[in-house]
Amino acid sequence: MPARLSTKQHPHDDAPDTAESFRALALLAPGPRHDTVRGEIVEAWLPMADRLAGRFRNRGESSEDLRQVAALGLLKAVDRYDPARGNAFESYAVPTITGEIKRHFRDHMWTVHVPRRVQELRNQVRFAVQDLSQTVPGRRPTTAEIAAQAGLREEDVLVGLEAMESFTALSLDAELAGGEDGYSLSDTLGAPDPALDIVVDREAVKPGLHDLPERDQVILYLRFFGDMTQAGIAERLGISQMHVSRLLGLCCDRLRDQVMHDAA
Repeated sequence: MPARLSTKQHPHDDAPDTAESFRALALLAPGPRHDTVRGEIVEAWLPMADRLAGRFRNRGESSEDLRQVAALGLLKAVDRYDPARGNAFESYAVPTITGEIKRHFRDHMWTVHVPRRVQELRNQVRFAVQDLSQTVPGRRPTTAEIAAQAGLREEDVLVGLEAMESFTALSLDAELAGGEDGYSLSDTLGAPDPALDIVVDREAVKPGLHDLPERDQVILYLRFFGDMTQAGIAERLGISQMHVSRLLGLCCDRLRDQVMHDAA
């Protein structure tokens, strides 16, 4: 069942209405039909993924690579989205795709941010070291030799050498100095935090939370951080449980609309 353009208002004018397709996908067992419906959903939402990728252009990565990363984030969003929760797919997909792009920059670009001049020094030093490796085999060129080869001051060579160490991070599989039996850095790390999947969502709603009335902020805090029931919140604030339920729904709708507006 091909996706249809929605008649509802969306931050993206061409946002497709794939609610029916998602409901069908949830009922399908793995197989050709499941893959077909999944592919139709992905194709319908690719324009949105491309626009999100465009927000990160001119940051040192090619547009095509960013589009591929955004498409990967879209695939993850489609596979993880649960229509039974009642939330619009767009509100789940936007932070998921954005998070995937940000992780790409974190994992594939410079480990730490350095000024452009330092990046240029790194390249000059690297080329000089490569050239000198042909004339001084068997040992590492001295700082003075690199400076002479590159036409730089020794102080600049030291900056370039330090920058070379900042381009990539130490592998987690690297064996620790003095370690035994192949003990690596990854062995010292803890297990992944199961709450990491919702970090992006929490960050996305922060600006909208500050714009809510004080009472609405209190209700949201008590419900989602204080783990109180609606009845408990109603008793504490002196209002009805039905009123608490209505306010929670309005707050969540407002926050979702704000996230969609910011993403657009």
